[in-house]
Amino acid sequence: MTDSQQTDLFANDEDVLTLGLYAEQAYLDYAVSVVKGRALPDLGDGQKPVQRRILYAMQAMGLQSGARPVKSARVVGDVLGKFHPHGDQAAYDALVRMAQSFTLRYPLIDGQGNFGSRDGDNAAAMRYTEARLTPISRILLDELDEGTVDYVPNYDGSQMEPAQLPARLPMLLLNGASGIAVGMATEMPPHNLNEVAAACVALINDPKLDAAELQAILPGPDFPGGGHIITATEDIAAIYAGGRGSLKVRARWQFEEMARGQWQLVVHELPPGTSCQRVLEEIEDITNPKVKTGKKSLTSEQQQAKAQMLGLLDAVRDESGKDAAVRLVFEPKTSKVDRDLFVTTLLAQTSLETNASVNLVCVGTDGRPKQKALREMLIEWIEFRAATLLRRSQHRLDKVLDRIHVLEGRMVVYLNVDEVIQTIRESDEPKAALMQRFKLTERQAEDILEMRLRQLARLEGIKIEQELSDKREEEKKLRHLIDKPSALRRLMVKEIEADAKQYGDARRTLIQAAERAVLEVKVADEPVTVIVSQKGWVRARQGHGHDASQFSFKAGDGYYGSYECRSTDNLFVLGSNGRVYSVPVAGLPSARGDGSPVTAMIDLEPGSQVEHLMAADADAQWLFTTAGGLGFKAPAKALASRQKAGKQFITVESGDKVLRPVLLSPGDTHLALLSERLKLAVIDLAEVKQLSGGGRGTVLLAVDTPDRLAQVASLGADGLAITGTFRHQLRTDVLAGDTLEPYLSKRARKGRLLQTRLKNPTIGQAPGS
Repeated sequence: MTDSQQTDLFANDEDVLTLGLYAEQAYLDYAVSVVKGRALPDLGDGQKPVQRRILYAMQAMGLQSGARPVKSARVVGDVLGKFHPHGDQAAYDALVRMAQSFTLRYPLIDGQGNFGSRDGDNAAAMRYTEARLTPISRILLDELDEGTVDYVPNYDGSQMEPAQLPARLPMLLLNGASGIAVGMATEMPPHNLNEVAAACVALINDPKLDAAELQAILPGPDFPGGGHIITATEDIAAIYAGGRGSLKVRARWQFEEMARGQWQLVVHELPPGTSCQRVLEEIEDITNPKVKTGKKSLTSEQQQAKAQMLGLLDAVRDESGKDAAVRLVFEPKTSKVDRDLFVTTLLAQTSLETNASVNLVCVGTDGRPKQKALREMLIEWIEFRAATLLRRSQHRLDKVLDRIHVLEGRMVVYLNVDEVIQTIRESDEPKAALMQRFKLTERQAEDILEMRLRQLARLEGIKIEQELSDKREEEKKLRHLIDKPSALRRLMVKEIEADAKQYGDARRTLIQAAERAVLEVKVADEPVTVIVSQKGWVRARQGHGHDASQFSFKAGDGYYGSYECRSTDNLFVLGSNGRVYSVPVAGLPSARGDGSPVTAMIDLEPGSQVEHLMAADADAQWLFTTAGGLGFKAPAKALASRQKAGKQFITVESGDKVLRPVLLSPGDTHLALLSERLKLAVIDLAEVKQLSGGGRGTVLLAVDTPDRLAQVASLGADGLAITGTFRHQLRTDVLAGDTLEPYLSKRARKGRLLQTRLKNPTIGQAPGS
């Protein structure tokens, strides 16, 4: 018990459970119940409790694959009444999912009627649909009555149900699973039966098989709807090794040639989680966009996406039906549209290319939920199957031994039929008399007494001896299996291969590495001047060489800066928290108006604000400094980010501030650093560290609190210009040569007090430099 618990108001000197401890224990019990009793599948049979109970109840009802199906409502009622005291809709939803061929790779229930569609249509009510088991469900249920698994009481103790099903194949990998528990979740992709079986056989034969050899046999998931996994092989291997990751999956398509040189794109396989309806809705949102909440008009991204899609796509229609589960037809604007661009645009802007999460979390054979690697899952399942086979063999051996025991008793009867009959007739307690007279066990005596008289008369010794011989041979084989692990492994391999031959099928999902579809907007490369106001309004004006004094701004706003760059460059926004945001110059509004606020173009982190803006060629060098005297150099291309949320670039300490970045020219040789208390240090630019990935930087000027670095300027051979007021007039002095030499210093020094009569001095490059 912790100190806080000892001082709890609900505690006293006696050992009393406090409210805090009670709540903690109650929530823990609830969490364990959700994890193990609802959300996560079992590694052994691959089923969640509700799925296991549905399968067991259906088998008990005699709904095997060859049986006549019954109403789903009957199945649900049986499951709820005997094993699963939860809502009927939850149980029916689980039954429906087990019957959907587009959800499970190997459906376990054969559904008759409307069981929904991949477009999100719900199944018909349970009173209208019918269900029975599929042939492959025998892999889970066939050995239930052979002592292979433990049985536990149901919720009210009136029935017994299996704690697990004796799966002959790792159904968890075959069908996958998804679920959200408390503090953990699972997203198990499905796999191909032949490949999983081959991987199991390989691991049984060689337990030291490494992950690379295993992946050659089991290369990746096999989704029920097919699709194309474009993730690289080494990335898939890393996901399987760590038990978590994300796969990139795209649709599969073909071009259909038509009359007069026309063509159309037909998608016939979709990635998991994507439906034809979803793709159609996404295209509708792109071609007919709505103004986002809080905005007055469409964003430049929306307008761009709309123009591009309408420029390429003429029509799209869903022709899916009985003949084709998925047939999504895209017609181009003209036959001259570039086919690669057409496909790339659709992949990049719709769910035809998406991510499939992988999170290999399950309840292991030890009863503990855990994230596992693929190899670990296979090895653990093989151990589970070996234990199941051992229990089955022991159960069969016990039955064989019992039968041998009975047959040995019958042989006594055969040899002494008349005496046995006489003993039974003359004795008041025939069982005891038989046991004493012929030295029989109670089991043998019971069997003899239960036989009909005519069976006693017609017992044939040859038949008894033949059956005894067969049973003793079977006993020998079973003992060999139990005593020899190698024999058990051979039997396991034989049964796995037999099931793979009977139920296996071809792979549906193609695994072939490819680059992710990225839509590149073609922008004309031309000179542009980016104009930035003090309040962060930005606009772009064509050409270079504009007079900054001619720029106009909103009332109360003013000139912050102008940057001559190219239309292919980026405008960079530096936040107070050190994050940097990229805005394409080509997407900036025209200079005919006042522009737009840059805050509408980026996603600022809560609590931060825009500090500085800048734009330049991608190869241009910038100097970044903070008021604490730290700084570093970095190229403009290192700042670029495709995310509207930007990326962290400058490490800003608490109470520190980012200063305005300085654009470095090729002729710059030194760096001038001026503090708030007018201490000036001029250091060699070569001493400033280059950090392309950003960071904290190094100390450029040593400042003592409360003094801080205030201004930074680069300079070349022409020296340093100092501008300020003298006798109410603006004046500029230049420090160069001998006048600059006293301020030359090494990095991380305090500098020297600036000797000047100018008030409010500002530093910059001297004219001509």
